Amino acid sequence: MINFFPKQIAHRAILVYLIVLASISVFYFHYSMSLGYIALGVTWVVGFFLLSGTLSKHSQSISGRAFVQNLILVALGLRLLWVVSSYFYYLHATGTPFEFSAADSVGYHDTALWLKDARWSIAWEYFFGPEVSGVSDAGYPLYLTALYKLIGPNIIVTRIIKACLSTFTCFLLYKLAARTFGEQTGRLAGIMAALMPNLIIYCGYHLKETEMLFLEVAFLERFDYLIRSKRINFFSVLIATTLAASLFFFRTVLGAAAVFAIASTLILASAPSMKKTGRRVMLISWGLLFIIALGGGTIATEAEGYWEEREDNVVDKRYGQTLHGNQWAQYATGTIMAPMVFVLPYATMVNVDGQYGQQEKSGGNFIRNFMGLFAILAIYEAFRRKQWRNFITIGSFVIAYLGVISISGYSNSERFLLPGLPGLILLWSYGIATLREKTYRFITPWCFIVFVMEFAWAFFKLGSRGLF
Repeated sequence: MINFFPKQIAHRAILVYLIVLASISVFYFHYSMSLGYIALGVTWVVGFFLLSGTLSKHSQSISGRAFVQNLILVALGLRLLWVVSSYFYYLHATGTPFEFSAADSVGYHDTALWLKDARWSIAWEYFFGPEVSGVSDAGYPLYLTALYKLIGPNIIVTRIIKACLSTFTCFLLYKLAARTFGEQTGRLAGIMAALMPNLIIYCGYHLKETEMLFLEVAFLERFDYLIRSKRINFFSVLIATTLAASLFFFRTVLGAAAVFAIASTLILASAPSMKKTGRRVMLISWGLLFIIALGGGTIATEAEGYWEEREDNVVDKRYGQTLHGNQWAQYATGTIMAPMVFVLPYATMVNVDGQYGQQEKSGGNFIRNFMGLFAILAIYEAFRRKQWRNFITIGSFVIAYLGVISISGYSNSERFLLPGLPGLILLWSYGIATLREKTYRFITPWCFIVFVMEFAWAFFKLGSRGLF
């Protein structure tokens, strides 16, 4: 097992990024990103790969307690730095503490601002009353309302809390990976999560993603703990159930993926504690009760509606993109996008349509593109080593969520693909840890594939808008 991120791979990744960034910037000079976004992308990519190698190698020689302390310091320090700097940057660039073309974030803030002085009965009626058709977007504004009632509508304090939650998410990913793949692999996963640009950037937005990812990872970690525990107690079951149910109030598909992970794990898991027939039957009974409880209400109706309308949603989404000038969007069907789901979204390295958010995250998306190989290798190695049953919770959740997104109208949306990122980081860590001579040879051709993907994406974004 490889217990750290090899510097040879890190250097290749950085070199590929610099080459493709320079090539796109020169070839499409009139649509190249501003120097600020170019510098930000280089900082994200170089920082992630070099620090992943350095910190993961250093972590081998320190105690578990020292590692956790260092992990929290690094993760929290980077997030606080971004929260404060982005807050004042947005104030200067947009006149508000919100990102460019802010829509949902302003809407969440305004809703919480309105409800913070209202009675809870009014807020409850607004989010869950008879006129409400769904609850998949109620969780975050309800949380924000409660937070504003407690601390006032303080935007920067709210984002500092996001930084703390995101840091704890890194810690939970470390615990989950260590329990599943081993301590050193867990440390690598925690380090990559702490350094992952996209997870850092969302701490500076007033969006629901940071809290949603925290609940997602907390569910996976607590459910995995429940499955592997020698004894089952009521509170462990209650916590796992509550966390799974909470995901439906942030995104229906995420909650459905949690239910799929629960069902898959209870049926297929090979953890020693699950070999007792009575224990498996008891947990399956719990899982069935949970599904039945969800199946009779608004959540089930909403989930069923999303599934039945999935094809119409894809058509409507692609048609809307075409009307807005993206003429080639009609070809981004589920059949085309599904095979690429482990590497999506592609990095935007050109300046079109004022897509500043995509340019801001271009470095992080490149990291996802490059590291996609290790997610694929992780799945291959899990089956080759006959360990897939031991990793069923993580694998089934990631594949279920990304699979549904890939056949939806949001298969190329970074924001909708983001919930798959924590699970992918876990797969990356296992893919790196299980590298062998035969699989290491895939890295060189993969570098060329990544170059082609990024250049082709720039061509697609410009060509679909008729800009050349």
